[in-house]
Amino acid sequence: MFEITATTVNAYLTFNGTCEEAFNLYKSVFGGEFPYVGRFKDMPSHGGEKPTPEGWGDKIMHISLPISKETTLMGSDTSQEWAPDVTVGNNITLSVNTQNETDAKRIFNALAESGKIKMPLEKTFWQSYFGMLTDKFGINWMVNCELESHKDFEEENR
Repeated sequence: MFEITATTVNAYLTFNGTCEEAFNLYKSVFGGEFPYVGRFKDMPSHGGEKPTPEGWGDKIMHISLPISKETTLMGSDTSQEWAPDVTVGNNITLSVNTQNETDAKRIFNALAESGKIKMPLEKTFWQSYFGMLTDKFGINWMVNCELESHKDFEEENR
């Protein structure tokens, strides 16, 4: 068996170009501030990846809006070039945030069993271990674990 740690699960919403508009509505409803708004034009390029589609540089790569101490609403835009299977109805993903890499790997591997891995769990440019999958029941999941270097970066930029 395993020990339960301070893992959180939040909703991650995917939009076809209207993420900023939607999140401005959610901000007016719930209040608060966006601690981070990342745009596709700010994303570093990696060899072999699909380029940002024309006109999408200012679209949202990632945004978050804390709703309470325990809950954060997160979202991004996508295009049919990156995620052709995203449609209204399957554009909600559950985002699991763990406190350590061991839990992230355990949860990711268990959910991926008999499912479909969309992005392997690996270190990212934003200094987290991150992966995406659809489980065998068709539920979309993201698993994230911030690395210490990410936490150090956040502290330095406050």
